[in-house]
Amino acid sequence: MTKNPLTAAPRLLLLVSALFFGASYFTVRFPDVPGAGVGSFVSTFLIALPALLALLLYLGSGRAALAFLALAAFGYAIETTGVATGLPYGTFFYGDALGPKLFGLVPYILPISWAPLVLGAVAATAPKVGYGRGDVRSIAWVIRSALLLALIDGVLDPGAASLGFWTWPEGGPYYGIPVSNYLGWILSGAVATALILAFGRGKWGRVSPPAGMVDSAVIALAFWVGVAVFSGLLFPAALGVALFAYLLHRRAGLRAAGRRWDGAV
Repeated sequence: MTKNPLTAAPRLLLLVSALFFGASYFTVRFPDVPGAGVGSFVSTFLIALPALLALLLYLGSGRAALAFLALAAFGYAIETTGVATGLPYGTFFYGDALGPKLFGLVPYILPISWAPLVLGAVAATAPKVGYGRGDVRSIAWVIRSALLLALIDGVLDPGAASLGFWTWPEGGPYYGIPVSNYLGWILSGAVATALILAFGRGKWGRVSPPAGMVDSAVIALAFWVGVAVFSGLLFPAALGVALFAYLLHRRAGLRAAGRRWDGAV
């Protein structure tokens, strides 16, 4: 019998998720409080830490560093292209709430906030070890991960836009966000997933990813569900709750698989 994911999840993870859910109230109600910028940097780093540590232990320091740098470079490249040209997400620009920007376009904090979501999606959609043909399995894995990332952005983007983190000047049908944004997320998510799998070739698919790689995405979702709730964004809040439960379920599955990883390259 499958365990309830809430009981299978470590209490610390649930406690931290609850704390970030609560913190979202203050983010929504007091966005201009002194020190908000520093608090944003610190909280973003803390959210990212579990997934980055899990990647380090899973792939080893060398491959983990290269994988993160590749994700960061790709993230900066596609976001800079997006802001400058409107492709592939649609016309948008970042506000000042996320701090200083690279070339005045993309916040420096971007890879710290985006990479853990990619890692969480990759781990959560991982197939069973040794299941199916390698090439077919990898393609399906990339598609699943990209779709999951687009769904997560369905929670994140409306809340972030309401906080002024970024702006869609031309609007769109989903809380003022165009459909092109989510098509862009599928594209960028697929490329990002392929990058991660490439740097872990020989490990992904042979050794089950650690459950802790999902934790940052779980915590991030808890925060953005809170933002949606306290901003009155009902559908993103409901979607976020469903995704939060799904990630906990997948985390419990990875943990219950009983496969141990020792960080060997």
